[in-house]
Amino acid sequence: MRSRYKIDKVDKQILQFLIQNTRMPFTEIAKRMEVSAGTIHVRVKKLEDAGIIKGSSLEIDYERLGYNFIAYIGIMLTKSSHTKSVIAQLEKIPNVTVANIISGRYNIFCKIRAKDTNDARDVIFKIDEIEEVSRTESMISLDEIIDDRSRLLTNIFM
Repeated sequence: MRSRYKIDKVDKQILQFLIQNTRMPFTEIAKRMEVSAGTIHVRVKKLEDAGIIKGSSLEIDYERLGYNFIAYIGIMLTKSSHTKSVIAQLEKIPNVTVANIISGRYNIFCKIRAKDTNDARDVIFKIDEIEEVSRTESMISLDEIIDDRSRLLTNIFM
């Protein structure tokens, strides 16, 4: 288990720069903060070791790749105890970009990206073919307005 790491003002500043641009070089951050690049490197390493920073991410414009169709699929299982095995099978379907185990009407709620309605239909049929799935309900996204994982982080570190 990781020890509790206390984030200070310097760590918050570093995180703010990395939230804005995960590819910003440590030397650039150091220059803007007026500290050494070594300080930034050591601090980022400590944040990684504490589990606060978990790698870096790459933002993809799926529309430019031809995946303009977004749907949300509510998945109901034959038994809740099948959740792990269904998740493992969903991981094999590349169009499933997000999956959440939830409470309420569905056991699993996922987001899919597809090229068009025909492609989405094929993805939904693959999900339906998973043995432990009793049924699915689909909701088509008309427009994705907010997809910004950094908004909360920016607010935390302000």
